[in-house]
Amino acid sequence: MKIAIIGAGKWGEALFNALSQNNECVISSRTKRNISNFVSIEDAFEYEYIVFALATQKIREFLSLHFKDRDQKFLIASKGIETSSGKFIDEIFGEFASPLNLAFLSGPSFASEVKQKLPCALVISSHNENLAKTWAGVFPNFIKTYISGDVIGSEICGAYKNVIAIASGICDGLSLGNNARASLISRGLVEITRFGSYFGAKNETFLGLSGAGDLFLTASSALSRNYRVGLGLAKGMPLDEILKELGEVAEGVPTAMAITKISKQNSIYTPIANEVCAMLEGKNVKESLRDLLRKK
Repeated sequence: MKIAIIGAGKWGEALFNALSQNNECVISSRTKRNISNFVSIEDAFEYEYIVFALATQKIREFLSLHFKDRDQKFLIASKGIETSSGKFIDEIFGEFASPLNLAFLSGPSFASEVKQKLPCALVISSHNENLAKTWAGVFPNFIKTYISGDVIGSEICGAYKNVIAIASGICDGLSLGNNARASLISRGLVEITRFGSYFGAKNETFLGLSGAGDLFLTASSALSRNYRVGLGLAKGMPLDEILKELGEVAEGVPTAMAITKISKQNSIYTPIANEVCAMLEGKNVKESLRDLLRKK
């Protein structure tokens, strides 16, 4: 297949390298990169099959500026929730393209390991089963793919796990131990399930690759940029300094704020996300930990 990847960050590049194994691929981004097969955004949007890997908070603006609907088929590898509107990614894309042309990639997958061609398993979710199957067939042998019809469940898991990863990084940064981290992650999974169930997600999604799989990975490794945000907060570093040192987008930061806003509007109990949001806004991490332990 001929595929265009839009987004030349670490994840976009990793997907470009992986998909180039069996397909003719080009890559594009908002700024010119010295990468082989780099094309303009306009040329990328001419392709029928497009993998989209830009930061969530930039999606709406980017599509408004560049996208013209030509019945393109998308595989969206971005994760998060739009802070300004509280909308999920499928809702944002749904304002520009048919839901039947949208598929979403999720599951445990550090870009650095995908780039090394290390084995992993991913989920492709779509309201269009045939499209999900088409996208599943383009991946190389070292990536095993599954398909799902639970778009909202996969999206929420992919977004929320970054928030729990921040909390986990704080936990480890305070040297609270393995027991505390395991307790936090397991309660995080309960919280993700509660939030997702409110929006009609399926229970099996939370226990699969999109949910538990991605959560366990992201919340237990310094390869996770969101986990590293938590480590920085535990050291008392200002958020701006952490993000500058990180040099990458940490989607868990705006997602925590979006989830807290959504949960308050809909009376959903999300204590971990709420405390992460408070810490990102400057609350003392030890005070936040104490308050979290008091909650059920």
